[in-house]
Amino acid sequence: MTPTELKSWLDTEREFTLLDVREQNEREYALISPSEWVPMGQIPDRIEELRSHNSIPLIVYCHHGVRSAHVVSFLENNGFQEVHNLEGGIDRWSIEVDNKVPRY
Repeated sequence: MTPTELKSWLDTEREFTLLDVREQNEREYALISPSEWVPMGQIPDRIEELRSHNSIPLIVYCHHGVRSAHVVSFLENNGFQEVHNLEGGIDRWSIEVDNKVPRY
């Protein structure tokens, strides 16, 4: 999913969960709202918690899209149906959609 597509989903108030898998210090510096936060390293231990969102699309993001791509693959391999990676992560989001989100 591109940042522009995510913006469209946000603008149309489509139901989905936006999941931030970055570390706490990254989230404190910049984030996309509204989003939920589960650091990548905690995903396996919190997978059952994430299953409560499995009835709606799940969009996963990180800094540049690499960690989130790994999380998307892991979730798909564990039965998640509609999971998307935010291509380019929050960095691309800041460039293409919301330049008020600090880049780092």
